[in-house]
Amino acid sequence: MTATSPTSTTQQIRKDLPADLSASIAVFLIALPLSLGIALATGAPLQAGLVAAAVGGIVAGRLGGAPLQVSGPAAGLTVVTAELIQRYGWRTTCAITVLAGLCQLGLAALRTARSALMVSPAIVHGMLAGIGVTIALAQLHIVLGGTPQSNAVANVLGLPGQLADLHPVALGISVLTLLVLLGWPRLPGRVGRALRKVPAALAAVATATAFAALAGLSLPRVDLPSWRSHALPELPEGPVLGLIAAVLTITLVGSVESLLSAVATDKLIASERRTGNRPPRADLNRELRGQGAANIVSGALGGLPITGVAVRSVANVKSGAVSRKSSMLHGFWVLLAAGLLVPVLDLIPLAALAALVMAVGVQMVNITHLRSVTRHREILVYGTTIVAVVLGGVLEGVAIGIAVAVALALYRLTRTRITVERLDSGAHRVQARGQLTFLAVPRLSRVLNQIPHDKHAVVELDGSFMDHAAYETLHDWQDSHLAHGGSLEVTGRAGSSARLPEAAPGAAPDDGPADGSPHADRSRRTPQRGVHQCCRPWTPWQNHCDHRPASTRTITAAAAAKAAAEAAGAKTEAVAEPAGSPAPRRRGAGQLANGISAFQRDTAPHVRDELARLAREGQRPSQLFLTCADSRLVTSMITASGPGDLFTVRNVGNLVPLPGAESTDDSVAAAIEYAVDVLQVDSITVCGHSGCGAMQALLSSAPGAPMTPLRRWLKHGLPSLERMASRHHAWARIAGRLPADAVEQLCLTNVVQQLDHLRAHESVARRLAEGTLELHGMYFHVGEAQAYLLSEGEDFFDCRVFDSVGQHV
Repeated sequence: MTATSPTSTTQQIRKDLPADLSASIAVFLIALPLSLGIALATGAPLQAGLVAAAVGGIVAGRLGGAPLQVSGPAAGLTVVTAELIQRYGWRTTCAITVLAGLCQLGLAALRTARSALMVSPAIVHGMLAGIGVTIALAQLHIVLGGTPQSNAVANVLGLPGQLADLHPVALGISVLTLLVLLGWPRLPGRVGRALRKVPAALAAVATATAFAALAGLSLPRVDLPSWRSHALPELPEGPVLGLIAAVLTITLVGSVESLLSAVATDKLIASERRTGNRPPRADLNRELRGQGAANIVSGALGGLPITGVAVRSVANVKSGAVSRKSSMLHGFWVLLAAGLLVPVLDLIPLAALAALVMAVGVQMVNITHLRSVTRHREILVYGTTIVAVVLGGVLEGVAIGIAVAVALALYRLTRTRITVERLDSGAHRVQARGQLTFLAVPRLSRVLNQIPHDKHAVVELDGSFMDHAAYETLHDWQDSHLAHGGSLEVTGRAGSSARLPEAAPGAAPDDGPADGSPHADRSRRTPQRGVHQCCRPWTPWQNHCDHRPASTRTITAAAAAKAAAEAAGAKTEAVAEPAGSPAPRRRGAGQLANGISAFQRDTAPHVRDELARLAREGQRPSQLFLTCADSRLVTSMITASGPGDLFTVRNVGNLVPLPGAESTDDSVAAAIEYAVDVLQVDSITVCGHSGCGAMQALLSSAPGAPMTPLRRWLKHGLPSLERMASRHHAWARIAGRLPADAVEQLCLTNVVQQLDHLRAHESVARRLAEGTLELHGMYFHVGEAQAYLLSEGEDFFDCRVFDSVGQHV
């Protein structure tokens, strides 16, 4: 393994410091007016916004898992916080913030960060849009020179009276703020380009403040009281259920907004920077832990609740930040401003801050999000969530949005259109659009019974799901239709061929008509018995979902046992084969020829153009994939990769020999060097799997056994065995459970150990130091068909954790 020297670390810090310093100042200039404006919108002491901004930058920036995300008081929590302050008072709200932070730490310890992202985007965007509408309605009253009401409905009802009692000075300052805010990014020319380096929010507030001061206008301004009288939290007082709901609301909204912001920041970095110039991807569980710690500190110091802020994070990335030091420095600048710039901050008109926050609220109703949910037919969920949040509150709005989303999903699941038509050829075509569930069985049965028994039928299934009741109905009708002399063709979307699996795989096949009969080609139109649908691409090999009769499988196993014994030189008894048993299936060249024929017939026409392109341009894989030679691991299948995507190295046990090790194998080192230095891959993945025979052999190896080529090779796996037994290394486990047995524990540990071996290779160490290469660990559970990726760092119990990879439709 290679270690990073203190000198190189110091040099890297000095190299990154100018970019981080510049970005931190840009973010500070945005955060300062926004923090004051959000504090004003919630009704909290204005210092609370500065406390939250400083703590969010320093604590969340240091402990969080998204290096370039900037945290602080956010508009997404404004409505919730304002409601809590009105109901419980400011000091109790601070205590609620502390409790919410503790809840976030608990969720991070349980590694549930990814689960927070399973909420429908339509609900999240609707929630944020509803919060934006509520904020805009409240701040509009301050813009007009009045005082906001207790809720959105009251603010709407109070607008006519507020419009009748305008305060021209406050309205003029607000209009000036909005004009500068909207026009600043559009300043033309070279001078405009230079001025645009100043954030629009700062320019708008500064312009309004300067105008009000120079004109001597009399209107309410920021009034920062002495820090000596700053309010700190007190023990919560009020109904227990109400307090629990408040804590859960802060936890839910803050966590979801922070994690979505972290994911969005990762996407922005990936789209704007090359691989070598990117920080590590966000560790969402660590980010949740950092947010929890920041909320505990902010609440304890009398600050607002904290969350990841998308606006500041985007500014941080766009300003060229390269590490978490940018966020931490921005928090430090806010801290200095809170102590040294109080006389300047006291000059800011409240109307200017209100106009700024109102603009932020309006921008939360994002047109891009509206188009997206409309395109995905989620506008009902989006609109309902907005209305519910505005009328009832955030927690109630999210609950109603989830209920509508579930109802809409159930409606779509049950809405199935089944039709039948007679074609010119005399055949009947049945079209099923949607999901076939038990609710559609009556309609399906009624339509199928309209088809004459002796006719050819085409059944088009245009859906992604069929439950057992629908399957039984369709399967029983198929058997009846074929038994009465009819023929059948089952197709999928756009006429693609599909097959209906047999209900009883071991059943004897139906007797077909003699050659020359009108239905002699029935076997071509219906699936062959014993062929399971999930293994259709590999049926030439007949070695996947083996649905032959049990007797055939037993004979094959017996024959295999006999052959293995003979290879070992042992005397064997003749294996009795029952009379009349089927002949063994074809093996060797016959299977190979069948498989090649299937490829040439079914696959080659579709991939020929792509392979021709790769032949012309050469291979440019993005990843070196090092895995076991086990026949059950089909790399292209479990990674959904195609030609030219993966440079694959396979060996027994997915081992990476250390450079210079005894009995080293240069073939693996040569492949690594070629992939890293010649092909310039972006990442290397070491993939282990469950039930690995090499790991079983390592665990059961007896000392003093004769040295064979296999035993010599497995010596490269001994460090994994030692690591598993050592107390000085963190355990490896799958998220949510402990290893099933010692073999699985060694399989997981071996992936971690081989990643360490990779780092010892000179070419890999060099690219890692340059920041142009990533290493990943992966584990594939064969029995569950589930892939797991090794997460960054260690969990709450100092374990290396493999997180399951979600299944997305």
